[in-house]
Amino acid sequence: MSLFQTHKSVHIKLTTSTHYNLRMELFKRGLSMQEVLETLSCEFVNGDKHICKIIDELEYNKKHRIRVKKVVKTDNESIFDAIAIDGPFTKEK
Repeated sequence: MSLFQTHKSVHIKLTTSTHYNLRMELFKRGLSMQEVLETLSCEFVNGDKHICKIIDELEYNKKHRIRVKKVVKTDNESIFDAIAIDGPFTKEK
């Protein structure tokens, strides 16, 4: 990368649990979100077949209005916590 290359700032919105899990996994590897997103972006624009396949699937699902949301462990736990606190089987105080 040239010393004179400019950068663009990108703002994205992630669920709290996705952000937390991503940060934890990257922290374990000594990587930052910036490093990973920059590398993945470069690989995509350079035609990496694995990353392109993921993007192709995302594009297909969007065109056909197929919602794919993977529930991660923390989502699962927070859902059950919410039900336990204020669910239909919760005893009134």
